[in-house]
Amino acid sequence: MASAAAASPSLSLHQTSHFQHQTALFTWLKPPSSYALFRRKTLPFFGRHSLPISASSSSSSSSSSSTSLSVHEKPISNSVHFHGNLIESFENQDSSYAGTIKGASLVEELENPVERNGLSGRRRLFMQDPPWISALFLKGLSKMVDQTVKIEHKDIDKRKFDSLRRRQVKEETEAWEKMVDEYRDLEKEMCEKNLAPNLPYVKHMFLGWFQPLKDVIEREQKLQKNKSKKVRAAYAPHIELLPADKMAVIVMHKMMGLVMSGHEDGCIQVVQAAVSIGIAIEQEVRIHNFLKKTRKNNAGDSQEELKEKQLLRKRVNSLIRRKRIIDALKVVKSEGTKPWGRATQAKLGSRLLELLIETAYVQPPLTQSGDSIPEFRPAFRHTFKTVTKYPGSKLVRRYGVIECDSLLLAGLDKSAKHMLIPYVPMLVPPKRWKGYDKGGYLFLPSYIMRTHGSKKQQDALRDISYKTAHRVFEALDTLGNTKWRVNRKILDVVERLWADGGNIAGLVNREDVPIPEKPSSEDPDEIQAWKWSVRKANKINRERHSLRCDVELKLSVARKMKDEEGFYYPHNLDFRGRAYPMHPHLNHLSSDLCRGTLEFAEGRPLGKSGLHWLKIHLANLYAGGVEKLSHDARLAFVENHLDDIMDSAENTIHGKRWWLKAEDPFQCLAACVILTQALKSPSPYSVISHLPIHQDGSCNGLQHYAALGRDSFEAAAVNLVAGDKPADVYSEISRRVHEIMKKDSSKDPESNPTAALAKILITQVDRKLVKQTVMTSVYGVTYVGAREQIKRRLEEKGVITDERMLFAAACYSAKVTLAALGEIFEAARAIMSWLGDCAKIIASDNHPVRWITPLGLPVVQPYCRSERHLIRTSLQVLALQREGNTVDVRKQRTAFPPNFVHSLDGTHMMMTAVACREAGLNFAGVHDSYWTHACDVDTMNRILREKFVELYNTPILEDLLQSFQDAYPNLVFPPVPKRGDFDLKEVLKSQYFFN
Repeated sequence: MASAAAASPSLSLHQTSHFQHQTALFTWLKPPSSYALFRRKTLPFFGRHSLPISASSSSSSSSSSSTSLSVHEKPISNSVHFHGNLIESFENQDSSYAGTIKGASLVEELENPVERNGLSGRRRLFMQDPPWISALFLKGLSKMVDQTVKIEHKDIDKRKFDSLRRRQVKEETEAWEKMVDEYRDLEKEMCEKNLAPNLPYVKHMFLGWFQPLKDVIEREQKLQKNKSKKVRAAYAPHIELLPADKMAVIVMHKMMGLVMSGHEDGCIQVVQAAVSIGIAIEQEVRIHNFLKKTRKNNAGDSQEELKEKQLLRKRVNSLIRRKRIIDALKVVKSEGTKPWGRATQAKLGSRLLELLIETAYVQPPLTQSGDSIPEFRPAFRHTFKTVTKYPGSKLVRRYGVIECDSLLLAGLDKSAKHMLIPYVPMLVPPKRWKGYDKGGYLFLPSYIMRTHGSKKQQDALRDISYKTAHRVFEALDTLGNTKWRVNRKILDVVERLWADGGNIAGLVNREDVPIPEKPSSEDPDEIQAWKWSVRKANKINRERHSLRCDVELKLSVARKMKDEEGFYYPHNLDFRGRAYPMHPHLNHLSSDLCRGTLEFAEGRPLGKSGLHWLKIHLANLYAGGVEKLSHDARLAFVENHLDDIMDSAENTIHGKRWWLKAEDPFQCLAACVILTQALKSPSPYSVISHLPIHQDGSCNGLQHYAALGRDSFEAAAVNLVAGDKPADVYSEISRRVHEIMKKDSSKDPESNPTAALAKILITQVDRKLVKQTVMTSVYGVTYVGAREQIKRRLEEKGVITDERMLFAAACYSAKVTLAALGEIFEAARAIMSWLGDCAKIIASDNHPVRWITPLGLPVVQPYCRSERHLIRTSLQVLALQREGNTVDVRKQRTAFPPNFVHSLDGTHMMMTAVACREAGLNFAGVHDSYWTHACDVDTMNRILREKFVELYNTPILEDLLQSFQDAYPNLVFPPVPKRGDFDLKEVLKSQYFFN
């Protein structure tokens, strides 16, 4: 055996004969020294697995018994460059060597030397690299290639990101300027061709209003500028802050936006219109000033402006030199950004509104002869409306409105898509939240909470440190960094159905209800009935108009974003701590149309578990009771309808239209499409899915109360305990309501007036009748609210047609439903009462109820008696509502239980969001509905249960009571209600907790 020879890298020439009988594979018993490694790395590469070694001449054998084989470098014809030709260079070199020489071939090489690359007459020995050399070489090569690719990808990604960011900045800062340019171009075209261009309805009107409005604003700006300070109007300093053309475009679009989204009988309140316009002007002034100060000097800059810019630059450059970058940014952004206040906004808005009324006209269709003068009518009229607080009340309220001409409203819903929509989804991830007004959009004003003017809440948030609320900021950043895209297949289907007139798949009918004609008879009853029917038809048409505008706005955003690779939704909070996207139209919190049209931008393979959850998700979306079955039953439902599902995906419009029977048709269709792709694929588990899969809480408000109260019966009723199928609390309540009504129906109608109602209603009671009331009971629904909810459900059933009987039946049903709720959820009711009592004690001492959520977010209930603040404007005296100093005790008490639970469900969602991000999941949340990719549902399910248990393992009610006692030491609070013995760890095993 030649173990010695094999073990040593040095070989004597006398040992070469031994190779005739041994394999030429050499092994290294241990790695060489670091010096040898260094030598090895410096050698040129001869092949992936070969090392050339040449022997010294035999004459040297007499001088040494063991002569080392010297390693000779093979000349390389082409030097290797570690760039794009790296792999090619190695392959070319490998091809010059036919491969590793093994066995007998090694002997041949030694005995029959050949002439290679000018090295004739020299014996060359090829040895296979030891494994550690091959591994090091390949690892090093792989690393170099990976690094090169990463650098290139990084450069591409950076260029792409910079391009998208520039577009986003333009979108936020130059939107109004684009509109101004568009109207200028249209005017130029109209003058050159001497005819009006073929424009959509609303743009045609804007084009007619633009120049006259611009002219009067310019005149007003000059007029106010020339006046002395003593006689100048209050709005004078602010009307000069923007160019007249930009101001005109903002006023037109803002006013028409209000008409589209919120008019009542064609009227908009003056206060609402004036303040909206004032806010929009202020926002644009801030952006305008910021850009003006940071851009290079313009030719039109005055000496004062140049001097101001120079001073600002000096200040900023000084801070930058001292590496105080954040301070430098603050200086630039703080210049001229003092809030105007509602009074200033209202005064400026009123004057601009007045100028719009003076200049905006509409023209009826030309029915006169060619010689007659065309008729023009004002598009808007300022008038006053008188309303009573409720029918029959002597208390009346008179307020100013802007009345729109009927011609203006006609066909307006078809033009909603041409309106400018601020706060569109972002092309780049939002700024990270770092404070009350630090985060979200790049330039548009963004606030972490929608405070609705509550100064107390704003002050609480401004004082908060990043350290205290960093988990809230992290959660909002997580939600904002989820990348979305438009599902084009679903958008195409929506567009086709909408073009065909709507009135299908939840889309509103695009046609109005015809107004009944006045009867020819003078019968008072007939006239009265006709008036009621006209009023009802007008009400339906107003609702349809509003819904049509809403659909158009949603579709306009979808059309705009459909070609984008992806986009993002910055999120902020309501005052209770629930997260919402800041963009109002096309978002995942909205209707089935929006949810069906949106999907994750990132796709992930379905996997085995993903296919399982996709089927369950489809069954849930179909609903109709299927969602209350066990998981196995839902899977069986999908298997039984595979033909319908595939037909829906492949022949959506002209097929059997099974998907239209679903409760959420567009989302159901999206699920049908991806499931069909998977089932028709030879590898279903590897199909890439972008579809968000939902996991919804079971009556989530009651789940939170059950966790707070630890009542085992209530916990089981809302799926905190594992079961063979989901427990349905709504069915449980409806059964109890049915029992009570059955008992009442057997009573004597003369002594018990509810007996007759019970007999009528006993066949009407079902899950749907009580669902909304049960769902909202934990959020503080009142008896009146419950009555209205049940009345609507009874109207839908259509069994009771008499209005008086319907009202009485709704009253009785509401009382019975609330009584049944109190019986079943006794522990939850006790906690609600305790929270209400604590709130009443605090509010009675003229303090708003405030608390800190488990994530450190300060919450202040904003219910105070408002104070009227009168503002004299050029249009009328406006009464602005201000937050007063006296709290509203009743509202503070009734709102605290639902608001506190909302803050807890918001906390749970945010804790889950952050944990999902850390686990590498895409996550989106809709209050008590959590979304992720199909393949990640199991992971998300585990996380959301762990976070729920983690949240309620803290003494939440005890901590709340302690905070109240610390804040109000002079007040006495009742003790926390007793808890049950339910073990929260049971939640971890409950598959239907969220399902």
